[in-house]
Formats: sequence, C-alpha cells, structure tokens
Amino acid sequence: MKNQARFDLKEYMEEIREKVDSALDELLPPEDRFPQTLHKAMRYSVFSGGKRFRPILCVAAFEALGGKGEGILPAACAIELIHTYSLIHDDLPCMDDDDMRRGKPTSHKVFGEAVAVLAGDALLSLAVEILVKKLPYYVGCDVTTRVLDDLLEAIGSDGMVGGQVVDIMTQAEDATPEIIEYIHSRKTGCLITSSLRIGGIVANAEASLIERLSDFGRKVGLAFQIVDDILDAKGSFGDLKSGSQLDRKRGKPTYPAVFGLEESERIAKRLIDESKRILEPLGERGVVLKSLADLVINRKS
Repeated sequence: MKNQARFDLKEYMEEIREKVDSALDELLPPEDRFPQTLHKAMRYSVFSGGKRFRPILCVAAFEALGGKGEGILPAACAIELIHTYSLIHDDLPCMDDDDMRRGKPTSHKVFGEAVAVLAGDALLSLAVEILVKKLPYYVGCDVTTRVLDDLLEAIGSDGMVGGQVVDIMTQAEDATPEIIEYIHSRKTGCLITSSLRIGGIVANAEASLIERLSDFGRKVGLAFQIVDDILDAKGSFGDLKSGSQLDRKRGKPTYPAVFGLEESERIAKRLIDESKRILEPLGERGVVLKSLADLVINRKS
C-alpha cells in the first residue's frame, strides 16, 4: 500500500485500521436492531479503541506475499472479532476479573456478566459467518476452508482457549519455564501466528513461505505476551487496565515471575531479533512485518 522508500509505519497502520474499522461497522449489527442490548455490547467492545494489531499483521503478510486488493478484509475483520470476544471473556470475574480495558469499563461492568458472555459468543459466531459468507467471493471455497481450518485450530483447545485454561489453573509459584511458554504461546501467540498465516493463505502463497510466516509469528506472538508481562510488572499500563502490577498481585504465571524482569526483557528482544532474521529471504517485501516486530518490543501499552 505504501512506497517502501517512503514507508511510514504509523501511517500504514492507521490506513489499515481505518479500512478494518469501516468494514467492521458494516458487518456488525446496528445498535438499534433487536435485541438492542446485545448489539450495543458487541459494538461497545469492538470499537473501544483497539490498535487492530492482528488484522494489520494479516494484511501486511498478505501484501508481503503478493496479495493485492480488498479480499483480505473479511479475514482481517473476523480475526479482530475473535480477538475482541477473547478479551470480553478474559475480563470476566470468573477469569481475570478486570474492571477496565483500554481505559474504559469492561463489558461486564457496563452490560452485566450474562450479556458480556453472550456478546463474546455472538462475536465469535459472527466471525465464522463472515468467513463463510464473504471470503469465498474473493478466494473461493477451497481457500476459505483452509482459512477456517487454520483459524479455528488456533483458537481451540490446543490454542488460545487451551492457553487460557492453563493460565487460570496455574499460580506463579507452580509455573515452570515450560508451562509459562505453553501458556503464552497459545493464549496470545496462536492467534497472532494464524493472523500471519491467513494473510499468506489468502495471498495463495507457497507453503514454504507460509511456514516462514509461522516461524515469524510464533516468535513475535511469544514476545508480545512477554512484553505485556513486563509492562504489567513495571506498572506501565496506568488506567488502561484495572491497575498496575495486577498479575503479580494475583499470583499469575508471568515471565518476570519465572525468569525475572531483566532476563524477560532479554528473551523478548532475542525473540524479535530472531523473528526478523526469519524474514531476510523476503528482502524488501519483509520491511513492514519487520517494522511491526520492532513495534512489539518497543511498545509502551
């Protein structure tokens, strides 16, 4: 989308975010459609100020591997809806019990726990519906099936949901390096990796290039959650969440709890450096993805 010689990451991300938000606005039921409370809750969380990092990764991977046009948007929107559903459920009192998300009251604080659960369910259902109904128009049924297979595996019992279960069942004092890597690589890493893979799949890229995106995504996804742990440990979230150092106070398994803060920072940086080396064969086509990897290690929220 941008001339590489004049590439501006902030401008690029804003362009993609606006396209995704516009598409989401059309795809989500309007607030005044019955049952209004459910549809208000769905829109409240989707449009609460997210960065759209996963859809941006999806679009960037699509373009890096030769994709052109708007055919990636249904997949990018579905990914964001799934990410939002996972956040709604993560914030529930029975899980992380967060009162704030992105500087706003969480869904269950505004609409009640029951509606929050159902809004998350509805977003997941809508994501699948979008892929089934919209994506075949651009890429056909075979590619759509591959996308669905990849995404649903990434968010299932051996992916995002499995990581969340192990997370809530593990206390910091019981966490081993193997357990903490399992949690982070699945709870956060699997959807990030799938976002990248789906970009390659929709671009009809060679299997070897999609696997390269997988390797890149696994390292970036793990680094993303490690940095999240680091920011929480430093109290850097401010009012974006319910408070500072919540993970430590709750005894949650985190990288700083297992490895210490300085070593966690070194691990995150090493993962990002390794991820960028994986993309070296892409040459200039990998510039955007490398810049997004750098954003992970340098982010402040």
